[in-house]
Amino acid sequence: MNEMILKLAHEAIESRLFNKQITDKYALINEYPEFTQMGATFVTLKIDGSLRGCIGSLIAHRDLYDDLVSNAQNAAFNDPRFKPLSIDEYEKIETEVSILTAPEIINYKNVEDLKSKIEVGVDGIILKKDGHQATFLPQVWEELNDFDLFFAHLCTKAGLETNGLNSYPQIYKYQVQKIT
Repeated sequence: MNEMILKLAHEAIESRLFNKQITDKYALINEYPEFTQMGATFVTLKIDGSLRGCIGSLIAHRDLYDDLVSNAQNAAFNDPRFKPLSIDEYEKIETEVSILTAPEIINYKNVEDLKSKIEVGVDGIILKKDGHQATFLPQVWEELNDFDLFFAHLCTKAGLETNGLNSYPQIYKYQVQKIT
């Protein structure tokens, strides 16, 4: 199944880049019925270890097939931080698909209590406050492996002050199945 997930992500990108057909949804579902289940995915593209695109869904709102195809294409062509992926870049991309569990809210009394409820390196985090929102996949812990640094960057990404945890934002955690 994991190989098919990566293959479908690549086919989704190739369909836009080279005007190719994607594996027929119903033929694929016939062989892999898991693609009919509701799924939330993130597709991360890197070139030489550097981020080249990352788009995803935090909440499962469509079947895994459609979510994966949409997020692969959006990571390649619609990430506002990058120009659309070129043919030359396509030859160099490394693709990672993350399948997310449903987020669960964390009730916490203070930052120390929050620290005790988050597993560094395992939990992805969604932070919400006053109409602002940001997420970091669990993979971000590899680069920001200190709790305070991780949350300072996440607060900044959400448009809040780096010490935004002091204002008690809503915090959700989730885990991912990472496919490379």
